[in-house]
Amino acid sequence: MSRPRAPILRLGDTLIASVQEALIDADLLGLRDELVVDVKRYRATGVIIDVTVLDVLDSFAARTLRNIVQMTQLIGAKTVIVGIQPDVAFAMVQLGLTLKGTDTALDLEDGLARLEVTLGREGRAR
Repeated sequence: MSRPRAPILRLGDTLIASVQEALIDADLLGLRDELVVDVKRYRATGVIIDVTVLDVLDSFAARTLRNIVQMTQLIGAKTVIVGIQPDVAFAMVQLGLTLKGTDTALDLEDGLARLEVTLGREGRAR
């Protein structure tokens, strides 16, 4: 069995998927499926997907990330994408790719803080 390319960690009622390397389409679909199942299994209310290591987000990856956000929202979790690199953001805009309707944050720390505020848990932040 191959090592996970995006291990999912559990921190209280938040799941953190940390992309470790560039993902092929099948990996992205696997991450999507695993996250949706894990949100239900662990009754997670927050999900963070850390894409810091990615130097490109193509149209399939952007669409899959949007789909993850929508799917997790339908089953009760708020999702934040963190770590989009400036060059990736520039390229996405130039290509007309968006993560419309998706919360994003600079890094994991900011993503966790955003979830705390969004989920009404400000007293527990930081």
